[in-house]
Amino acid sequence: MTDSREIFDRLKQDHDRHRALLDKLLETSGDSGERKSLFEELTKELKSHASAEEQALYSTMLRKPPTTDETRHSVAEHHEIEEALNDLAATDMSEGGWLTKFKTFDHDYRHHIDEEEQDHFPDFAKHLTEEDMEHMRSVFERRKKEEKSEAEITPEKKEDAKE
Repeated sequence: MTDSREIFDRLKQDHDRHRALLDKLLETSGDSGERKSLFEELTKELKSHASAEEQALYSTMLRKPPTTDETRHSVAEHHEIEEALNDLAATDMSEGGWLTKFKTFDHDYRHHIDEEEQDHFPDFAKHLTEEDMEHMRSVFERRKKEEKSEAEITPEKKEDAKE
């Protein structure tokens, strides 16, 4: 169809940044300023990336029947990721439970982005037209910037954190 590497390279750049933030967070401890700052940065990055990815890539792929199942799967995982971030934000960072939850989140998120990069993106590339690419180019960066400025760290209260 068309050379779709551009959009997937751009998404992978974000994923690489996310991996680096996850690595840094795993090196923090307790209710430190560094942990809070890195977690806030990660949360805004992930929420804005997921929203922009859904509006640019996944809205396009939903219109292509061969990719509908993979698309729905990834969008559902985005919802789970957001829920986990909200739960982490509602959990006291000074408790050992926060790190346990974060390690589970880290594993799940890395699985998600690996699956996108290794399975979904190559499948999606087979179905993209130049018109699709133009749409994604015009939407992704603009939406990511807008979403990042509006991203909330958590709408939950501490007492709503899952055990």
